[in-house]
Formats: sequence, C-alpha cells, structure tokens
Amino acid sequence: MSGFFYVLDDEARLLFVDDDPILREFAQVNLASAAAEVDVAADGVEALEALSRRRYDLLLVDLDMPRMDGFELLAHLRADPATAHLPVVVETGREDVEAIDRAFRAGATAFVTKPLNWRLLTYQLRFTLRAARAEAALRDRCRSATLAAA
Repeated sequence: MSGFFYVLDDEARLLFVDDDPILREFAQVNLASAAAEVDVAADGVEALEALSRRRYDLLLVDLDMPRMDGFELLAHLRADPATAHLPVVVETGREDVEAIDRAFRAGATAFVTKPLNWRLLTYQLRFTLRAARAEAALRDRCRSATLAAA
C-alpha cells in the first residue's frame, strides 16, 4: 500500500461556495495542496465579490444558499464573457431531477451530491480542470487560426 499523496497536483485556484461554515472549512483542509489554493465564499454574492478580486480556475457551488443561490450565480457567470467558460461543479444535497436539469441548463459543468467524498471529489476536480484547460487551449488555437485567416 502506498502512502498518502495529493490528487490536485497541478497549479489551481479554487473557490468553494457554500453557506455551511463547516463544509467551507472541510473544503480548505481536503482540497488544498501545495499546488492548489482554496478560497471560500458563503453565498453567490460573496463569490462574485471574490471573482472581482481574483481569477479562479474552478468553482464549487452549492445550490441552496441565502442572498444569491447557486442557480443565480451560474446565470451571472455564464452571462459574463470573462467567466462564461469557467468550470463550475455543483455540490449539493439535492439530487432531484428538477435540480439536476436546472443546474445543467444554467451552465453547470459537473454535479456532485452531499455528503461529499472528498477523495473522490478531488479526482473529479482534477479531471474537470484538465478538460477545461484543454478546451481553453483549443478555443485559443481556433481564435488564432481565425485571426490569421482574416
């Protein structure tokens, strides 16, 4: 049996958005590594404030929060060209069809249910980050090719 290792070993800046202070603390303990930074916000309003100050590589967002819930936050993110392609993993206690469909229609990249398995979540985040970065590189290549052809 091998020893413990960090799954999130690529440089990344994550924002964990949840109104539960214990989960926010768990997120910082379980998701942060030497390469991955984890900031937290208590709701969508705080998340937008954090996004105005820093760039993030991925957001984890609860659906049911005060002031601005996850659905509203997703709508704001997808309407802004600066965050339109930002990967957003919904993490919620809801697993009803309506919440799942509504989250993906609003722009969620992935959906995980609580209680969170932190180890499994880190693998899902690593995959989501790598896929988002590959997609961004492809968008950049297409943009460059279009500009060169013009």
